[in-house]
Amino acid sequence: MSKMKKNLLYIPIVVLSTTISLVSCNTSKNANTNLPKDISERPVDEDSQKYDQAQLDRLKASIESEVSGEKCTDANDWTFAPMGIKSCGGPQQYIAYPKKIETRILPRIKEYTDKVRIFNEKYNIMSDCIMVMPPTSLKCVNGKVRLITPENN
Repeated sequence: MSKMKKNLLYIPIVVLSTTISLVSCNTSKNANTNLPKDISERPVDEDSQKYDQAQLDRLKASIESEVSGEKCTDANDWTFAPMGIKSCGGPQQYIAYPKKIETRILPRIKEYTDKVRIFNEKYNIMSDCIMVMPPTSLKCVNGKVRLITPENN
């Protein structure tokens, strides 16, 4: 076969390959317009109960993390405060913290409790009305503080 005939055979193959490539690239571009956006690109629905609950959970975890980073060697250096509020009144729990961080931690605990109150009212949250009793004392166990209540005495 002559060189000219071989070149003529390659031309349709090259044209066909190029056409397929261009069409497939263009098709994939257009196909993506119907797909949902990545979650990071979606607007946040700041008026949803799920969003508000996530904000509360994040604040609570931050407070608990700050306290858990402190080592308990002497229970006399620690105290506790009510945290959160049930919809029918009374705290959701008590949290122990070292007295040395009291000026820093108490405003955050109050912020959390206030936000829980607003959340409960906004979404008509119902809760059990079992009263959470305050601890009777604190104890250091393996470097961690433990709230002592009549139930776990």
